Amino acid sequence: MGIYLSSPKTEKLSEDGGNDRLRYGLASMQGWRATMEDAHAAYPDLDASTSFFGVYDGHGGKVVAKFCAKYLHQQVLKNEAYTAGDVGTSIQKAFFRMDEMMRGQRGWRELAILGDKINRFTGMIEGLIWSPRSSDANDQADDWAFEEGPHSDFSGPTSGCTACVAIIRNNQLVVANAGDSRCVISRKGQAYNLSRDHKPDLEVEKERILKAGGFIHAGRVNGSLNLARAIGDMEFKQNKFLPAEKQIVTANPDINTVELCDDDEFLVLACDGIWDCMSSQQLVDFIREQLHSENKLSAVCERVLDRCLAPSTASGEGCDNMTMILVQLKKPAQPTSSADEQQSSPSKKAENESKLAGEYESS
Repeated sequence: MGIYLSSPKTEKLSEDGGNDRLRYGLASMQGWRATMEDAHAAYPDLDASTSFFGVYDGHGGKVVAKFCAKYLHQQVLKNEAYTAGDVGTSIQKAFFRMDEMMRGQRGWRELAILGDKINRFTGMIEGLIWSPRSSDANDQADDWAFEEGPHSDFSGPTSGCTACVAIIRNNQLVVANAGDSRCVISRKGQAYNLSRDHKPDLEVEKERILKAGGFIHAGRVNGSLNLARAIGDMEFKQNKFLPAEKQIVTANPDINTVELCDDDEFLVLACDGIWDCMSSQQLVDFIREQLHSENKLSAVCERVLDRCLAPSTASGEGCDNMTMILVQLKKPAQPTSSADEQQSSPSKKAENESKLAGEYESS
């Protein structure tokens, strides 16, 4: 079919980092796929008290995933809700903002650059025959819609990506997800899903798709997309009578907020290339086993990728691009209440356990 190579590309892009609150490692690998369409972002110090991690799994091309890796965390910071302390709302707005920013002349230009559509001889973006009025140095969010040029009516990319993002601020974890990349936390060795895979057959997704005028065939939206939520994919977002969250495919993320505690060991964000091969609990068990002998977190991620890589393309599983971020929590920041008060409230801990267990089924 042309989507697979004759032999897999097993070279890995790996990275480690951290601060006094956490440390992380990540790894990504193209594998059997003809192109690499995953992207990621890791900013342990988004600001003085906040860390940001995200995985973006592209489909139909790499540009939307790369766009999100470049801009989504910036938009979280810029949103007024973030300044007011409402992290969840700022993330939700940032997801929708990605779709807005990818439209019009400026959106087309940014996607062209990220898509490497640049003439190697002239250094010019292919098809770009004018000079933009505003420079990149003046990167005010509101300027995007007003940049004029030959692609001012660009409706946005037909390709798209999933987005699964985790923001850690003090002892609070906020997870936002659109698509089938997944975030899982290990609490005393038990895997808890902090995101839901947005497949078209889910009842809440099916209802929205049908109401918006779409259909589901063979488990795919309009017979083509096997995701119900994604950033990009503008062909599924053309109903001018519906808001963004009610389109056939929406960028609207599920937001999940969890209070971290001393029992929380690490969290994993990974694209479906990993989850197609291992359940959440299997991955947590594998990571815990590896951490007994391996201190470098990116090396643990690399071992997961190697384990998931299929020996051939016969089955399809283990043949996807793979990206994984492993975040190890050093010690949750203490809330403002006194230590005595924390020790005397086991009911709060039980309530937290119950909330985690009730979020999404482990798989």
